[in-house]
Amino acid sequence: MTFRPVTQTTHAQPTMEGAGVHLHRVFGFGDPSQSDPFLLLDDFRNDIPEHNERGFPWHPHRGIETITYVLEGEVEHGDSLGNHGTLGAGSVQWMTSGSGILHQEMPKGNAAGQMHGFQLWANLPSSLKMTAPRYQDIAGGDVPEIIDDDGTRVKIITGKFWGKTGPVDGIAADPLYLDVSIPPNGRKTLPVDTRANAFAYVFSGAGSFVDAANPIGVRVEKEVAGQELNIRDMTGNRTLVRFGNGDDVTVQAGPEGVRFLLVAGRPIQEPVAWHGPIAMNTQAELRQAMKDLQNGTFIQTAH
Repeated sequence: MTFRPVTQTTHAQPTMEGAGVHLHRVFGFGDPSQSDPFLLLDDFRNDIPEHNERGFPWHPHRGIETITYVLEGEVEHGDSLGNHGTLGAGSVQWMTSGSGILHQEMPKGNAAGQMHGFQLWANLPSSLKMTAPRYQDIAGGDVPEIIDDDGTRVKIITGKFWGKTGPVDGIAADPLYLDVSIPPNGRKTLPVDTRANAFAYVFSGAGSFVDAANPIGVRVEKEVAGQELNIRDMTGNRTLVRFGNGDDVTVQAGPEGVRFLLVAGRPIQEPVAWHGPIAMNTQAELRQAMKDLQNGTFIQTAH
């Protein structure tokens, strides 16, 4: 068993997207090799309805897949394939843009005005850049949840984990995408594919992502259940944690517990030519996509 070391921690940055939706960008529009095969992760979390209501009106995608996971509130979706639906709390939407799709996403808060969700972009390899677009949504009740003996809860969005498989399949990156909750002062080791790039995103509570061999950060002493532990300073809300190589991630939860996304996928290792919602392999392909948008041939009906 090899623990993955923490190689970098960063904080999500506030920004606006769409028609003025306030959100926090966890990563994206930087060096795509850092998170290959993932391009972007956004945390859209608001208690003020005016910060969501204008949404993400019709816009294009090509060359990527998007996975949207809703925690609170709902997101109304429509696209050029004729799909329409509303994602409620706990629901997941997977969209393969492939050769091209137009869609809109309109978030709406719950009865208390709260809206919270995530959107992850996964790159498509060159062989699938121009594949036919696809769409799937999964109700929250169909997302499996495992509750371990120590109270740890794991919701499996995609991939296989602890003997269960997430309901979203067919994603080219074949990622592991988990929503993990560890109870106060709990310690957990989670297996991750050795060949995959992996990151965690903390969005509630705090915890320490421990590497037993080479801890990063300031060590602090803490007594838990009569045992003195050496742990790192706690990583808190809206923090991205990137990991190095290894086959396990170890987490020490703080006194309030910790909840985070754990995402892993094998890198594609291909060049990325990227502008906004379109990600291709070459600048020539990117220019062609823009030309297709301008001349009305972006949506292709035959493949």
